[in-house]
Amino acid sequence: MISEPDYKGNIVHFSGFKIDSEAAFDFSPKEYSKFKHGAENIARKFGYELAERFINGVFRHTYNGEQLIVVPSAYSHIPTASFYMTKYFINRINSYLFDNGYPVVQVTKIHRTVTYREDYAGMSAESRYKLISGDKFYIDKEFVKGKKMIFIDDIKITGTHERIITKMLSEHGITEDSYMIYFAELTNHAINPNIENYLNNYFVKGIDDISKIIDEDDFTFNTRVVKYILNRKPEEFDSFINKQTDEFKHSLYHNAVGNEFYKFETYLRNLNKLKLIL
Repeated sequence: MISEPDYKGNIVHFSGFKIDSEAAFDFSPKEYSKFKHGAENIARKFGYELAERFINGVFRHTYNGEQLIVVPSAYSHIPTASFYMTKYFINRINSYLFDNGYPVVQVTKIHRTVTYREDYAGMSAESRYKLISGDKFYIDKEFVKGKKMIFIDDIKITGTHERIITKMLSEHGITEDSYMIYFAELTNHAINPNIENYLNNYFVKGIDDISKIIDEDDFTFNTRVVKYILNRKPEEFDSFINKQTDEFKHSLYHNAVGNEFYKFETYLRNLNKLKLIL
């Protein structure tokens, strides 16, 4: 059984979309999958849409002029997909704040020390928590003091992400109030949590689909897509990487090294092949 952290701050929750069916969604699963695999143009669309829904649904009714500080989901070296969505969320909410005479947001980061090979999108709440709770998370306590925090993530399935955040805040003695904002939230708990895995991979069925995102969208590297590329079978990886530009190859290599993916045997062959090419 997962015990709830003793976080003393008040939390206002908001989700842009609710998932209560396995068959019908109020957002595009295809776009969501492309967003999770590097389509920054869709991150932009999602960020603006989430901000509009948040402002009109909650923010204008609960905000009292405090200094806001936005905190994207935790990452080490390579940003997550939700980082890019958060970037555009900030643009929209800053416009609202400026138009209404309020201070624009500040931004900080949750630092983490562990890199995972596992994709916990198909795991239960207990398994997710056990995996992630071994990580070390850090946020600058002095920087957030006296400010209202906005935590943003792309999807809430089991609540593990939020439990980890509140555990971190409790351990650091942070009691400031916060908003917990999600692009989408699973509200029908009769649905298996692996619905997240279904959404993540709705469009991306193979490496050729990553090529389509690179060719057709505003591609940017995030943690998921770097893992996905490095995890391909040797023949798939070789065929894919030989078609990419030198700039792409260099960016993939330095992102992977920066995130310490060389520590995982699963990625090492393709990472070494990439190193030889460069």
